[in-house]
Amino acid sequence: MTQQRESDGINIPALLSVLLGVALGTLDTAIANTALPAMAADLHADPGRSIWIVNAYQLAVVATLLPFAALGDSLGPRKVFLFGVSFFTLASLGCTLANALPALACARALQGIGAGAVMSVNIALIKLIFPPSKLGRGVGMNALVVGVGFAVGPTIASLVLSVGSWPWLFGINVPLGTLATLFAMRSLPRHTAARAPFDRVAALLSAVAFTALMFALIQVGQQANWVVIAAAALVAAVFMVALVVRQAGHAAPMLPVDLMRRPMFALSAFTAFASFGAQGLAFVSLPFYFENTMHRDPIHTGFLMSAWSIIVAAAAPLAGRLSDRYHPGLLGGVGLAVLSLGLLSLGNLDGNASVLHIVISMGICGAGFGFFQSPNLRALMTSAPPSRSGGASGTIALVRLTGQATGAALVALCFGLQGTQGATLAIHLGVGFALAGSIASFSRLRASSLP
Repeated sequence: MTQQRESDGINIPALLSVLLGVALGTLDTAIANTALPAMAADLHADPGRSIWIVNAYQLAVVATLLPFAALGDSLGPRKVFLFGVSFFTLASLGCTLANALPALACARALQGIGAGAVMSVNIALIKLIFPPSKLGRGVGMNALVVGVGFAVGPTIASLVLSVGSWPWLFGINVPLGTLATLFAMRSLPRHTAARAPFDRVAALLSAVAFTALMFALIQVGQQANWVVIAAAALVAAVFMVALVVRQAGHAAPMLPVDLMRRPMFALSAFTAFASFGAQGLAFVSLPFYFENTMHRDPIHTGFLMSAWSIIVAAAAPLAGRLSDRYHPGLLGGVGLAVLSLGLLSLGNLDGNASVLHIVISMGICGAGFGFFQSPNLRALMTSAPPSRSGGASGTIALVRLTGQATGAALVALCFGLQGTQGATLAIHLGVGFALAGSIASFSRLRASSLP
């Protein structure tokens, strides 16, 4: 069982270490995306090659999420988190010292492995740190940190680049990561793990399957040859089937088919996928929409984009508290319905819309998304048995990343179909994703009454 926590108390140092680890991964993603042009110019890399600074990180995260989640169930989430945050810190030092694109891409892949370990168990640790009656507050704080990280990441990147070079963007992770590691070593709760044997073959099958799937989505986003995309998708499907066959009858399979048999968990996972798909569609298409359709400059676009994340950060803690009292199906369904209305409002704006009108529409989107996120995280964790907390936590990160990647790939497809008008089509497609998530969320009201 857990230690270092009173029955009704909260281990504050442990909470801080987990949230700091989450913040490092979130900020690193937002900072790297913002600084990509500066890094490409300094390393003398063209945009097509420099995108691998981002892609290498994403592929590594997705490839390692489920294996690390399985390790969390086997060895306990504390050990996986400690490995992840310390490995991420060392890889950040490697990024700081990289002087060529291949070296930086490799170091970013190593960062992704560390981030994958942290993301796979962070919610499982939140579940250990908070008593059941306050779990909603815990996941609300986690969502708050993620929202603030995405909101301030571009600003931090701009400030650092205004006084120094891009290696400092990764260098600041080293002292922060060291601090998070020291906090975690002293305070994270210990947990009696299942000690089930770790299936290395299943881990390899999972890594190949999800790397191929993410690679296929990335290639769609880059409008690559459809033969390449189809081949990658086929590899993903074959290895996914092999993984399911390999672990048939396993009490805790790496690909959580056992959890997907639980209606509440399956609906919550689909709700998350649909909502993050809507977010991916919006976040990738809106900068083009603001600059090309509404004729805003990049600085104004950055300001307008931040409104969504700021409101998410403000709404998440409140939604977390409410999820301790009200059904997550109701809160998530209402939240995603509000998100669809906000996206519909954005998609119907004309080029003469005022800044206030745009910010209000973005705020509606952020409020809707914020009210979905924390209750949905709570639903996913509470609908899984305690012995499968690692698998549930890994699934949360996996559906988020695949949803965002799917949304980004669909934006590229929309541009291919409609040219400069593709951003408008993508936003309206996001409305459909949000509505699908809302319907799935409301369906949980009935699923929770099933035996």
